[in-house]
Amino acid sequence: MLTSSPWTEVSPLGDLLVKSASRSPDRDALVFPESRATYSQLLEGAMRVARGLLAQGVQPGEHVGLLASNSVDFVRAFFGIALMGAVVVPLNVRHKSTELAYIVRNADLVAVLTEADEDAHVNFAALLCDALPGLADTPAGADIALPQAPMLRRVVLLRGAARPGCMAPQAFASAAESVAVSRVQALGKQVSLRDTAIIIYTSGTTANPKGCMLSHEALSRGPVERAQFRLACGGNDVHWGAGPLFHIGSLGPAIGAWGAGMTYTTDLYYDAPRALALIRDGKATTIWPWFPAIVLGLMEQPGFDAASLPHLKRIVLIAAGALVERVQARFPGAEIIQGCGMTETAGIFGLSAPDDSAKARANTQGKVYPGMQVRLVDPQTGEESRPGEVGEIWVRGYCVMSGYYKDPEKTAATLDAEGWLHTGDLYVGTEDGDLVFNGRLKDMLKVGGENVAVVEVESYLSQHPAVRIAEVVGKPDARLDEVPVAFIELHEGAELTAEQLIDFCRGRIANYKVPREVHFVAPGDWPMSLTKIDKRGLRLRLRLSESVNTPKA
Repeated sequence: MLTSSPWTEVSPLGDLLVKSASRSPDRDALVFPESRATYSQLLEGAMRVARGLLAQGVQPGEHVGLLASNSVDFVRAFFGIALMGAVVVPLNVRHKSTELAYIVRNADLVAVLTEADEDAHVNFAALLCDALPGLADTPAGADIALPQAPMLRRVVLLRGAARPGCMAPQAFASAAESVAVSRVQALGKQVSLRDTAIIIYTSGTTANPKGCMLSHEALSRGPVERAQFRLACGGNDVHWGAGPLFHIGSLGPAIGAWGAGMTYTTDLYYDAPRALALIRDGKATTIWPWFPAIVLGLMEQPGFDAASLPHLKRIVLIAAGALVERVQARFPGAEIIQGCGMTETAGIFGLSAPDDSAKARANTQGKVYPGMQVRLVDPQTGEESRPGEVGEIWVRGYCVMSGYYKDPEKTAATLDAEGWLHTGDLYVGTEDGDLVFNGRLKDMLKVGGENVAVVEVESYLSQHPAVRIAEVVGKPDARLDEVPVAFIELHEGAELTAEQLIDFCRGRIANYKVPREVHFVAPGDWPMSLTKIDKRGLRLRLRLSESVNTPKA
């Protein structure tokens, strides 16, 4: 049986930080290799952000974008937006100008909090100026008026020097002084658990990302309960996460740790030696390696010795059985926990039970978590799948999104009248109630933990004037699980090389969406089903071309 709380205790997102700061003000809430913040420091900084937003005229319920790398500033801003009752819209830092421009407009952002550190790998303020023509012509701190982003009024720098189009950190902090803390507290009291707390954009089977609306209850209840009653090791719990905080796969566990008053440790980026040092020196009790490349990077470090991590008690990992068995062998003193989830369910909806066997942990994604419901349904017949049969998994419960922002058609296609979320993921249920992932019903790639809708990449490739038809499939990859590969038919008389098409993508769409290979197809040479191009045939061609080009031993 899964361990869960014998009672339910749920708070609005901002209150999680307030409670933990009240109980453990001097405990480290957040630790990076070069910086850290206690709960009281984090709350003080979040309150400044909330007051600053109110000083700029942002109202409860309005949408505020957050475009920043993992940092103390990111977390302060995240909680600051929540404290004053606005909706957080985390922006993927790997997105390029095309994607950012779409989300700023579609999400009705009234403000964006970002950073412009000239020494950073990416200057996000400069990226926003590229995405929103005319922003750079707006005087620093002045009201923004852009036809392509009619709701946007402010871009605020959390860090970096003043620049056109953006309000400087000092000016934002100075304005915050005009707003009393009591006003933030009063607005926080008005937040309902079913109010939207966050909109996370995720790729789907459409040309543009979809905004998943998640309530305060969805975002806080499950993560906090799991941290307290399933992952807690007793005493000084420290959670380490590898991924970016704009992604639910990392944000959910972090919220759980903060809501339970634990320490969350992470980094600006993933680097195996730095990560291993952070886990060791920070005495992490639970780690979330996120996907196979990360845990392999840890274990393959020269001189790696699990005995140097005696404090490590829980490893949450989503991976194939062979890798799980390998991890368990290297960490004999830690409990390996598999899970399953998605953005639309605010992260995890299934988790390994404490009494699961080693075999079950290696070969299943756990059992449905208490408080949530699942059904496995044959996608052809609509009938319930029996144990051992593949079915689309449907999920219902407090964790499920309320819908896709400004998209009633896609919401209706995903959420039925009884509240079941039709996930598009295929699972098998065992006699013991375990869930086994069996792929995706929808045409979706998973590149290094990021969802990539092939239609989104195809839509962009088709914008090249030489491209007549673009089809994208996934190719297995040892490091990233799979990567996109493009099959292209050119217009008659057009000339285009694979490198030219890849260059057309670089800097305009996120790097993980850029095809790694391009194969050109002659007119009439596509594998076809009855009515459309058969992607299974394209995948077969890819496998055959690899076998032909692989040197024989």
